[in-house]
Amino acid sequence: MRAMLLTGFGDVSNFELGELPRPEPGPGQVLVRVAAASVNPVDVKIRQLAPAFAPKLPAVLGLDFAGLVEEVGEGVTAYAPGDEVYGCAGGVGQRQGALAELMPADVRFLARKPRALDFRSAAALPLVAITAWDALHGKARVQAGEHALIQGGAGGVGHVAVQLAKAAGLAVAATVSSPAKADIARSLGADEIINYREEEPAAYVQRLTGGAGFDLAFDTVGGASLEASIAAVRPRGRVVSTNTRSTHDLSLLHAKALSLHVVFMLLPLVSAVGEPDYAPILREVAALADAGRLTPLLDERAFSLARAAEAHALVESGKAVGKVVVDVV
Repeated sequence: MRAMLLTGFGDVSNFELGELPRPEPGPGQVLVRVAAASVNPVDVKIRQLAPAFAPKLPAVLGLDFAGLVEEVGEGVTAYAPGDEVYGCAGGVGQRQGALAELMPADVRFLARKPRALDFRSAAALPLVAITAWDALHGKARVQAGEHALIQGGAGGVGHVAVQLAKAAGLAVAATVSSPAKADIARSLGADEIINYREEEPAAYVQRLTGGAGFDLAFDTVGGASLEASIAAVRPRGRVVSTNTRSTHDLSLLHAKALSLHVVFMLLPLVSAVGEPDYAPILREVAALADAGRLTPLLDERAFSLARAAEAHALVESGKAVGKVVVDVV
């Protein structure tokens, strides 16, 4: 099979299109003929920084995929050849990634593809949707009628979080950095828009909550965004973050008796601890997509497998508008 191989960590020049033997699905796995794979910022970080959970070289990266079941492994009864599936199941540790024509995938980390979405759109959803779902439902335990602040409302995770929060019955305020991104967040359901470059937390907390603060904040950015989230939440509120690799004074968190939760979506893929399944979340996400309540935002540029390095470079540049997708087959 054809695969995009990473031969060294660092620059995109280390990608090389090559051939690998056809993989076989193990017990509890299916072999997927990959139609599309999306490139996430964490894929770029794995390629650049070689974290402890990076795969051994030469490696096939790519966490997210959508495609057709080609073959089922021992013990798999829920899927059959020809089924359309999507998931987040490889590209770390010993798990082969999605930038290849065929990919063995653990059935715990995939589900049937949303019928309403094509393969490209479906491939854009798994990582960001699982992250947002875990933040809102798993960590913050949102309730209908609550007022949520979504930091980075037009970003990869943020634009999905806005839609999931609306589907759960929340009032949603979203931070953005430009009028164009404000239009995106608003089109996806955000009730209130905050340009964080023009308005400080104290001002938008007063404007949107009468000074009381938001019930919860979901920080998808880290750094100053996490600080702003802590400042913007009401006493005894909740803050959830996907990026806490920075130093902060938590005095205000203590003074307001807030709860701080961290989402590390990749943990089940890189560690044996807990081993929760992604499949139930992906089924919920597919149902929302089929009901027209969740639509991924895709960057308009298209990339073939042979141009996967260019897709990585685009994500690395920060200039993508929406998820970047590679057409594998």
